[in-house]
Amino acid sequence: MKEMLRDVEAYFANKVKEHGATHAGVDFATPAAQTVRFEQLVKVIDGAEPFSVNDYGSGYGALAEFLAARWSEFTYCGFDISEAMRSQGEALYGGDARVRFVGDRADLIPADYTVASGTFNMKLGFDPVQWQRYVLEEVAQMAEVSTRGFAFNLLTSYSDPERMRDDLYYGDPLFYFDHCKRHYSKNVALLHDYNGYDFTIVVRLA
Repeated sequence: MKEMLRDVEAYFANKVKEHGATHAGVDFATPAAQTVRFEQLVKVIDGAEPFSVNDYGSGYGALAEFLAARWSEFTYCGFDISEAMRSQGEALYGGDARVRFVGDRADLIPADYTVASGTFNMKLGFDPVQWQRYVLEEVAQMAEVSTRGFAFNLLTSYSDPERMRDDLYYGDPLFYFDHCKRHYSKNVALLHDYNGYDFTIVVRLA
């Protein structure tokens, strides 16, 4: 697992060094592609009252800016293993008292919601079965640090075969829906009706 994460960290560290704190720096094709994923993930949030969010695999923290454009009363913790990503985030949002970043999962404290955008897509050369096991372990960690709900996205196994890449992980939407339904909550949504080659799972815990 450490080897897997080390390789993934190196991949994204190179991306952000090349492209900076931009959509390309976290491997999204366009700003719109990044935004539409955020729009699906935040459907887990009830913004009628102040809330807290853990951003699991946060990159440079673009979600913090997305949240700030919609709500004022929230706190955000970005968790990312890449020091290069966290440094970019701290440079961008260090003046915002609502925002902080951590590099160790042990430093995450329970929040109302935890979300993960694109966190599990890049498997590089690792076996898909091994990667699925890793994703399930990480989803369990997300559930542990969430009190009201969590949401994550994955590239879909329904992608056009000619577009699928060997270094990316394509999850079965029905498998992940069933897993979350059986293990975490009876209130689970599978969102697969937006343009893109991915899907979003939304789990409401309370």
